[in-house]
Amino acid sequence: MTNDSYLSTNKSTDSLRRQPSQKRGQERVEKILEAAAAVFDEMGYEAATTHQIASKAGTAVGSLYQFFPDKASIFNTMELRHTERVKAMWAQTDVEAIVSLPLRQMIDLLVKAISQLFENPVSRVMFIQFYTNRQVFQSIDEGMTQEAINFLASILKQRNPLLNDLQLSLIAEVCVHSSNAVILSALRNPDLQRRQLLAKEIEDLLVAYLEPYVRDAVGDNLNNVMKVMICPHCYSKQISKNGQRRGKQCYLCKDCRKQFVKSS
Repeated sequence: MTNDSYLSTNKSTDSLRRQPSQKRGQERVEKILEAAAAVFDEMGYEAATTHQIASKAGTAVGSLYQFFPDKASIFNTMELRHTERVKAMWAQTDVEAIVSLPLRQMIDLLVKAISQLFENPVSRVMFIQFYTNRQVFQSIDEGMTQEAINFLASILKQRNPLLNDLQLSLIAEVCVHSSNAVILSALRNPDLQRRQLLAKEIEDLLVAYLEPYVRDAVGDNLNNVMKVMICPHCYSKQISKNGQRRGKQCYLCKDCRKQFVKSS
């Protein structure tokens, strides 16, 4: 699965002043980016300097300037590298295969893929900085979050075609935003065991939330999956049947007290 809304991978070096032509130069650039991730993580973007980044990378600041004109260009290159990794993660996800898996196993695979993504220090820092210092970003915006929501909604649609577009959008949005909140907490925690436990909690959270919508009944057993009604006025799930009108089932929302007819 590709993601056309992301920047193409051949733009990943746009912020570089000079393209490294040899392996040694490429390794130096990667070392600078990893050092920048450590400095931004420790100092924050505003307080970080190119001298600190060069020192962390074990190179002269003049060598850093051969590739990057300033701190902003380093940060932007990190953004683009993270975007590439996210694109690769989605592209490597075999949607057809995971849709047919039991719900917990499907969620486990998705959570593990995301955990592996954030083992990379650049991706880890990009995620944290996006939620703590968003104004410095040039390439990444809320579009990346929306792509994750759309991706999950497409998976849920295949598991339960009875869900309408509004339901799919709301369910996927809750999953992504709640997961991101826990991921942020985990990535900022220096305790590896704590991070691993939080990842497991994300899995449990998603399974518990999704079970009413996309249980393990798939394919020919879709009739066994609960179809959850949502009020089109206030999006509440507190719905009760309220007679019929012209042969169609009517419902009453217990929260906003408005009535609506079941859509076809």
